[in-house]
Amino acid sequence: MLIFSVFKTLTDQRVTVELKNDLSITGVLKSVDQFLNIRLDSINVLDEARHPHMMAVKNCFIRGSVVRYVQLPAEHEDATRRGTKFSCNESFQYLPVILQR
Repeated sequence: MLIFSVFKTLTDQRVTVELKNDLSITGVLKSVDQFLNIRLDSINVLDEARHPHMMAVKNCFIRGSVVRYVQLPAEHEDATRRGTKFSCNESFQYLPVILQR
């Protein structure tokens, strides 16, 4: 439920969602549920030449099972990282939150 909590704090922020079919959509996150279904408003497709049918779409609902990655705004990246210490003498390694199903 930690990932769900992070996404709830990102409401009304611009995020980029990469889908498993290689479609990347940037938009304003309006809602997310416990299944990580995402609703975006004011969307833009990153590769409009490959997906011209998406140019007329202004908002969308994305089923959580088709999401490959969610890119967070830069100011929120550090809040989602957790330190993992591998030994007493090594420094912390930070791992980004990656949503992969």
